[in-house]
Amino acid sequence: MSDTQKSSQSIGESGVSLRPLPLPDFGVPDKRPELPEAEYENRIDALRASAGTEWIVVYGDREHFANLAYLTCFDPRFEEAVLVLGPGDVRCLLVGNEGLGYSSVVVVPRLDIVLCQSLSLMGQDRSNSPSLRQCLADMGIGSGDRVGVVGWKYFSEEEWEGSSPGIAVPAFLLDSLRDLVSSEGTVEDITLALLDPEHGLRSRACADQIAAFEWAASRATRAVMRIVAGTRPGMTELEASSRMGYQGEPLSAHVMFASGNGEIVGLRSPTARTIRERDAVTAAIGYWGGLGCRAGILRSGDDPDFTRELGAPYFRAIAAWYETVDIGTKGGEVSEAVENTLAPTSFRSMLNPGHLTHLDEWVNSPIVKNGTVPIASGMAYQCDIIPTPAGPGRALNCEDPVVIADADLRSELANRYPDVWERIVSRQRFMRDEIGIRVADGLLPLSSSPAYLPPFWLDHDHVYVRL
Repeated sequence: MSDTQKSSQSIGESGVSLRPLPLPDFGVPDKRPELPEAEYENRIDALRASAGTEWIVVYGDREHFANLAYLTCFDPRFEEAVLVLGPGDVRCLLVGNEGLGYSSVVVVPRLDIVLCQSLSLMGQDRSNSPSLRQCLADMGIGSGDRVGVVGWKYFSEEEWEGSSPGIAVPAFLLDSLRDLVSSEGTVEDITLALLDPEHGLRSRACADQIAAFEWAASRATRAVMRIVAGTRPGMTELEASSRMGYQGEPLSAHVMFASGNGEIVGLRSPTARTIRERDAVTAAIGYWGGLGCRAGILRSGDDPDFTRELGAPYFRAIAAWYETVDIGTKGGEVSEAVENTLAPTSFRSMLNPGHLTHLDEWVNSPIVKNGTVPIASGMAYQCDIIPTPAGPGRALNCEDPVVIADADLRSELANRYPDVWERIVSRQRFMRDEIGIRVADGLLPLSSSPAYLPPFWLDHDHVYVRL
């Protein structure tokens, strides 16, 4: 039996086919939708209502920017920053030297910007502001107060054994707060208010935020497909990555590109390594609101063993994910659908097969084994199934962002953002009619290449589809 006959037989038996399918141009927006001032007001009010403490302190830095940006539109660039909300509608953003000038991006009304040079980079002037402790005291935090702190993540009871709450912010901030409130007060972790996968404020997105996410997701995924289509043997990884056509969009993760004939390290940055034909290749790009990733082999034609052992079962798992995710479905059901699909294979999903996303790439994930948190309207997800072990010289990935929306949210999107809605509906139609994946009406694809998986990059318009 020839390789072609073997390939056709194995693909047919799997319910998956590799065939030529041009990727439509769904359109990519130029202007990023801006959130109205009222949305930031609503977010601050909602955080106050859910915090349960009289004072709220939110920490952020360059890596952990998303909580601050969600509440204020301010993302620390080189420095750190601290948002303080308190009694009497106290609203104050503590910033360092460079953050002071950048604070003009803030759109929240009645937010006082206060210079706290202890938040500046080392070696810069410290002579024009009080210490961090004094800044906090000047705002009114004192003995006996209850302070809720929002860090960049929270710890479960099983992973924290300390006598004091484990709060994911720098010790210098916690020490200052605990000193000010004394033994008469408390410093509590309220990070759940923003990051809980079911009830956290950042587990949901409004129509304006979804439109902004679609801007980011469509551009990031288009950039990935430019790399896939443009990579050639003899290029360096840096040359291949330049095909993305970067235009300065805010990044949620560093640009990733890797190649080789051994185990592929997908998280690494591109290098001057020369890419060879039949190398495994992977590329990932994330902007604020959506990340795209594709991985495969730099070759043309088909590899029957690759398709039978990795390609077809992996694509069936991708299809199972998309056809299971819907409003009301529990996260554990999605995890089980992917796990059951991959059970007969020699690989599994390295991490959760999907997670909540926002301005930052990974917020939390209800998609866990036996998870009971239901998928709800407004949730933004990454379909993120990383097959491991793929084996030396092999790679495959098809990661894309989606949003879940009920009928009311879909109607609002269609009425207020008709261009966004038109692109979403076109992507749904493409997935159903061409890829063969029956997505629910409430699953809104944001990617410029939804479930579009070319395993062999030199034939970048040959993709897996459902029979």
